Amino acid sequence: MRIVIAGAGAVGTHLAKLLSVENQDIVLMDTDKNKLNFSNTNLEMMTMAGSCTSLKDLTEVDIEEADLFIAVTPDESVNITACMLASNMGAKKTFARIDNYEYLLPKNKEFFGKLGINSMVYPEMLAAKEIVSALKRPWVRQWIELCDGNIILAGIKVRENSELVNKHLYELGQEDKIFHIVAIKRKNITIIPKGSDQVLAGDIVFFTVTKDNIGDLPKIAGKATFDVKNVMIMGGSRIAIRTCQYLPDSTNIKLLESDKEKSYQLLEKLPKNVTVYHSDGRNAEFLLQEGIKDIDAFIAVTGNSEANILACMAAKRFGVRKTVAEIENMDYISMAENLDIGSIINKKLITVSNIYRFLLSADVSNVKSLTVANADVAEIIARPNSRITKKEVKNIILPKNVTLGGLIRNGEPMMIDGETMIEPYDHVVVLCLDDSLREAEKLFH
Repeated sequence: MRIVIAGAGAVGTHLAKLLSVENQDIVLMDTDKNKLNFSNTNLEMMTMAGSCTSLKDLTEVDIEEADLFIAVTPDESVNITACMLASNMGAKKTFARIDNYEYLLPKNKEFFGKLGINSMVYPEMLAAKEIVSALKRPWVRQWIELCDGNIILAGIKVRENSELVNKHLYELGQEDKIFHIVAIKRKNITIIPKGSDQVLAGDIVFFTVTKDNIGDLPKIAGKATFDVKNVMIMGGSRIAIRTCQYLPDSTNIKLLESDKEKSYQLLEKLPKNVTVYHSDGRNAEFLLQEGIKDIDAFIAVTGNSEANILACMAAKRFGVRKTVAEIENMDYISMAENLDIGSIINKKLITVSNIYRFLLSADVSNVKSLTVANADVAEIIARPNSRITKKEVKNIILPKNVTLGGLIRNGEPMMIDGETMIEPYDHVVVLCLDDSLREAEKLFH
């Protein structure tokens, strides 16, 4: 597959690296040639210093041969224009990063399709939805619904009081299996566990569970559930605005913005249940004055990763039970994880995951990247006569760093164990580390 990616920022570069590992034919282009310097890596991709809105430069990257053109520059209008040009010059499919929610409305899909834009992604909207999901279930670090919500993948930080602590996985063999541990993140390392592995206090454990049994997970992990009614948000960003719009009207929201002019502008855009303050969320005196100790959740979504981390740490010290930090600097994610920041939102990874899902074959209907675990989780349909349907799971040699988490058969969700025989047309939840998703996919075809 020949893929041309315009924009060598964090999203474009991360996506290009992901795809080059899979031996796709990748061209990464950007107007800034310094961003295209990958001489120290083993990545196999072509680079080109050029403009994605130049007919000459698009011709030079053989755009007429492209199976997919992806425009992820920081400028929405450049992305839209580039996709229109690429489509008219012969690219089979196009994908644009945008900043305008209106473009995604179903009534506009046909309009953009006629212009030659097949799909679009609005990172701030996706990030806001992740935040709202995190507040709905504050005991969870990561929540992913698969198979139309029938199977849940939940990442939970396990406390000392959990019944799992210091147990080997083989000791957890349940008669009536209600959950499956698919991955464990310990410090900065993610493992696909075997029966001989132990769960330790402080691990982030990724469970798959059917929706009927999700209520048992908090107790198993040593967590208490609670409702989030009072929320404080630091930073009047687009993510903050969308989050305020998506949260229930009954939520009491205090939004802190350090720019005075911007704080006045926000008043016109936000629902009635939001109070805007002109203040910095790192001011301890102000936080105490505004009742930080009565806040259920603190969200830091300024453009500054360090400020977001520090603010969440301060909120934790004041006793806030749930914190969410937007961390765009990839180098800080594992550090924030070790500092017990809570849920982490990264627009780049969310966007890459969305584009990656668009790229995979139609049978992989849902792919998500786990921000905290360097992993992909996918829902894959088993085809008749595929290798995965030939033997019980315990007798199938899975690719390294791949595990099966559960399946849907005739609409019924179930957990997988060694005795399970996967049948044609089962929808199977697969978790993969280190870009091994394509390898896993081969078992199902």
